[in-house]
Amino acid sequence: MFRSSATADEREALRKRLLSSGGELDAAGWLSGDEGHEVREGLRTPAAVLVGLVARPDEPYIILTQRTAHLRDHAGQISLPGGRIERDDAGPAAAALREALEEIGLDPNRVELLGGLRHYDTITGFRIHPIVGWIEPPVELTLDPFEVADAFELPMSFVMDPLNHRRESHERNGERRHYYVLPYQGRHIWGATAGILVNFARLLAD
Repeated sequence: MFRSSATADEREALRKRLLSSGGELDAAGWLSGDEGHEVREGLRTPAAVLVGLVARPDEPYIILTQRTAHLRDHAGQISLPGGRIERDDAGPAAAALREALEEIGLDPNRVELLGGLRHYDTITGFRIHPIVGWIEPPVELTLDPFEVADAFELPMSFVMDPLNHRRESHERNGERRHYYVLPYQGRHIWGATAGILVNFARLLAD
């Protein structure tokens, strides 16, 4: 799907794939049939991230950020733009767009929402709702220097290649946990970000 130029046809093919896999968003930005009510009741902390696809001439690229080293949580890690869903947010889509604006200065009006991916639960108690958006260049970013050390674009073809989905593990509190790592140009993409990207690639490959 992502070997030719990033055209409107390719965008529509992606939208159809998301919709056919249950990725349609309701008016509040939740996946149809998702457990939004359970999240709101505090079973997990709700969060949302933007899987922003920039329509470059050769293929789509996903915008990723590197968090600053001084942050208390996930310092220095590679992330998708996003954060907690606040009370004032209509839903995950609104939260993802708000966070992208705050973190990297991405204008929400530049993002065409295509759909969403199934939520991703973390061992730290978050339930992350990935929102997929299409972005036509030019893309002008202004990074929040407190939260974001850098922003870069990851080729979708790299994400789609299973050979780039490495499995690693570590032991924590006597329990061994396995996770994905996507090594890209000296960057270590892992944790929830890598898990979401692998899930995205698998959905598109089916």
